[in-house]
Amino acid sequence: MYKIVKSVLDRLFAFLGLAVLAVPLLIVGLCVRLSGKGPAVFRQIRTGQNGKEFYIYKFRTMLTTDVPFDISNPVIDDDNAELTGIGRVLRKLKIDEFPQLINVLKGEMSLIGPRPFMPVYYEHYKDWEKERLSVKPGLSGLAQVNGNGYLSAEERSYYDILYARNLSFLLDVKIMFKTVGVLLLGEKRFLKPVSVPEMEALKKRPSQRDGETP
Repeated sequence: MYKIVKSVLDRLFAFLGLAVLAVPLLIVGLCVRLSGKGPAVFRQIRTGQNGKEFYIYKFRTMLTTDVPFDISNPVIDDDNAELTGIGRVLRKLKIDEFPQLINVLKGEMSLIGPRPFMPVYYEHYKDWEKERLSVKPGLSGLAQVNGNGYLSAEERSYYDILYARNLSFLLDVKIMFKTVGVLLLGEKRFLKPVSVPEMEALKKRPSQRDGETP
């Protein structure tokens, strides 16, 4: 039942967000366009719910989008040499993700959920990690408010699966408020590493959603 309510709320808030932020987002887009060659907003294929691929929208923050992937950590480091000056600010404040409100409006993403990665990462998922694809990807999520780039790939999968198994309105609200804290105080302040026993317990526990993983 909550999945239906969540989908309706996602699209409602995405529509309102795009309407209210239309002018500021246009200004940001212009600044990005003037910061160097390349489009203000770019598209990139990501893996969504049930493994379905879609194009994600983001403000361009780098000189090139052709960046080698790192299986151990899909998050771009803040000191990456390819980041533009304005790109560093946009990434720190997560403003580069705002165009994804379009993805939410299209029903491809949710406001809260696991971050969607490029298909090349999905190809390296272990079987237990694929359960993270049982819910729609989101702009923010449990992994993002528990360390994000400071977490290992396995720890991110742990939090994504934990979210999928405990999906609820209260959890979404908690993540939203915690996201504000992350923006104000930084990701490292909220780092919560996953212990070996916690990780092993999750791997041994079967999926609780629809009886199987996608």
